[in-house]
Amino acid sequence: MVSRRDAFKLVGGVAAASTLVGLSSNANAGDKKYRFRAQTHMSESSPQGKMYGDWAELCETLSEGRLKIDLHFSSAIVKDFETFGAASSGILDIDMTGASYQTGKEPAFQFIGDVMGGYENPMQLHAWLNYGGGREVVDEIYADHGMYLIGLFCPGVESLSSTKPLDGIASLKDWKFRSPPGMESEIFAKLGAAPVVMPFGEVFTAMTTGVVDGCDAGTVTLNKNLGVYDVATNFTYPGFHSMPADHVAINLKKWNALPDDLKEVMQVVQTAIASKLYQEIDTEDHKIVTELEAKGIKASNWSKEDRMKFRETAQEVWKDWSKRSELCKKIYDSHISFMTNLGLLT
Repeated sequence: MVSRRDAFKLVGGVAAASTLVGLSSNANAGDKKYRFRAQTHMSESSPQGKMYGDWAELCETLSEGRLKIDLHFSSAIVKDFETFGAASSGILDIDMTGASYQTGKEPAFQFIGDVMGGYENPMQLHAWLNYGGGREVVDEIYADHGMYLIGLFCPGVESLSSTKPLDGIASLKDWKFRSPPGMESEIFAKLGAAPVVMPFGEVFTAMTTGVVDGCDAGTVTLNKNLGVYDVATNFTYPGFHSMPADHVAINLKKWNALPDDLKEVMQVVQTAIASKLYQEIDTEDHKIVTELEAKGIKASNWSKEDRMKFRETAQEVWKDWSKRSELCKKIYDSHISFMTNLGLLT
């Protein structure tokens, strides 16, 4: 269990600690305990899995034990793509997988899980959600499915990995790779690649057996943890194409039943862990890239022209997706407005 002292360090210093001292003091006014079952598709030993475990522990520590979250790893209870539905129906309480896994239910989830080729770092995505008008439409999307979004965990921009050269747009021709569901497969298909949608946990086996030539699985750090570089000889870095976010989404009825002080504990801790996740992964990525290149595994930094081509193709697909539902149009417009204000779009 994380100690209170360590917890205050993790949530960001004196100001955050003071806030949470007040919250936990309020908690002493009542002794009712709340227990939740959560699931992530990440392994317990992965960098992200460890962070998600920290979130669960910190919620318990800073609520004086009133919050207890039993976190199950590696899709131990239900499959990756079934976690959200299990939380919505009450089999689980909290889903900590990818928002974009739910595009079959509502296309708008894609613009929460990954605005492909859009934001350049996680802080921009968090700013859109918390200060750029994103929260209003996001709450509507989740409420339609009996869920509430506590927040997002976004480790950073991902890298493509391959057993073949991957130097630019031209190298995507007939490149067969593991792709997550949703928007990504459409963008890469437009660029000549052959995406194969498969669960996250099957990446290493698929690459080892030659079912695919490469994968889009995660950041450099996560890819190393998966063993991808035991097979791959090439990877893109710095990344540019994808910056997916896992969500912390809770059953709406369970969320509404929580007292306000415990809601705030969950959200403050989530914000702190999200920031820590990005900083640690970014630092580790730089270190691992140096190690990989020393072993002869090539990092390909795509040209400005190729990156622009990818972004232009991505924007065509964004626009197409915006027509798929009323909520998809709302969230698309919200992102376009915010990215324009940031100077990411003209």
